Amino acid sequence: MTRILFFLISSLFWIAGELQAQTDSYVEVLYFHGKQRCITCKSIEKYTREVVFTDFADLAKKGKIRFKEIDISTPEGEELANAYQVSWSSLYINQWKDGKEQRNDMTRLGFQYAKNKTDYFKQEIRKKINQLL
Repeated sequence: MTRILFFLISSLFWIAGELQAQTDSYVEVLYFHGKQRCITCKSIEKYTREVVFTDFADLAKKGKIRFKEIDISTPEGEELANAYQVSWSSLYINQWKDGKEQRNDMTRLGFQYAKNKTDYFKQEIRKKINQLL
C-alpha cells in the first residue's frame, strides 16, 4: 500500500513538472491593430493566423504557440501597446523561456510582403517560429 501511495505521489509530481515545463517555454505571436485596418494590415493578420493555426496546429492546441490579436483602441489593448511602444499595426513573434521574453518585431516583414509576396511572408513567419521553438 505504501509503495502504491509513493508511486502515485511521485507520478503527480512528475506530471506537474512536465506541465510546468510546457508552460515555461512557448512562442507568442502578437498582432496589434487599430479600429480601421488597410488591406495590408488584414493580410498580415490573415496569413499569420494561417501559419499558426494550420502549419503549427498541434503546437497551438498544446499552448506551445499562442496567437493574440490586440485591438489598440481598447483600454486593454492600449495598455499592451504601450508596453511594446506600438502605436499602429504591428506584428511580434516572441519567445518565452523561463519567464523571460525575447521580442522579435516582424512588422516590417509584414508590410513588405504579406499582401504581394504572401508565400515568402508565410515562409519567413514559419522560419521565425521554428527558430524560437
